[in-house]
Amino acid sequence: MRIGTLRTGAGTSAALIGADTAQPLAFPDAGAWLAAGGPEPGTAASGPPVPLAEADFAPVIPRPSKIVCVGLNYREHIKEMGRELPEYPTLFAKFTEALLGPTDDIVLPPESTSVDWEGELAVVIGARVRRADETAARTAIAGFTVSNDISARDFQRRTPQWLQGKTFDSTTPLGPWLATLDEVGPEPALQLTCRIDGQLKQEANTRDLVFGPVQLIRYISAITTLNPGDVILTGTPGGVGDGRTPREYLNPGTLVETTIDSLGSTANRCVAAPGVPGGDFPQKD
Repeated sequence: MRIGTLRTGAGTSAALIGADTAQPLAFPDAGAWLAAGGPEPGTAASGPPVPLAEADFAPVIPRPSKIVCVGLNYREHIKEMGRELPEYPTLFAKFTEALLGPTDDIVLPPESTSVDWEGELAVVIGARVRRADETAARTAIAGFTVSNDISARDFQRRTPQWLQGKTFDSTTPLGPWLATLDEVGPEPALQLTCRIDGQLKQEANTRDLVFGPVQLIRYISAITTLNPGDVILTGTPGGVGDGRTPREYLNPGTLVETTIDSLGSTANRCVAAPGVPGGDFPQKD
């Protein structure tokens, strides 16, 4: 089953995604559908179906209570960055203002000169969970979606904490829909690719994750309660621009396409922030 969030004239609506159409549901978004227990979509239909070719997708979970991200979680990427395999997950966060729909424009922050791509598998939580054992962690997974952790590397490197380089507004695609466990299982081995202006930059299988979805939920839920609709970005494989020689970064007009088998694709054009001059962040006197 696939559940998305559509933009409508009245706001947004959760929708059951079929082969050619999206059937709106009586919930404002996929997160609200999960919070209600994920009722059978056939009992919650609302309005006529929308042709997929005409659907305007919002971020599949527009307002998660938490976006928890994992750094350095693909073995290949860790080697690329010259680091040792971690003993524990490296965690940071994003705010909801960072999220984009699967075809929305990525707004490049004018303060940064080194904005990079990071295609990622995202886990969506379906049930409230705290201090989960393995069984509870598996049960808590609603499904998976596609994301890209667009990163301002210069801001990321300013301090040992990464958040400031990871959560600029309107930079993180999430979608196009949530694929539930009946489609992919709780520990999917899926092929992920990221293309920049049509050129393949990242290609890996999610089996290369150091910490898989179940391990991450067990670890994160020991720290904080995870709620329906919360999102975990599981990390990126090798092939990011910052790891290349010479380094490569995103520019206005660049197209970022991220695809994960069975989960769909995001395709986002980079644009300059309208009417905002660039420049360095004010320095301390």
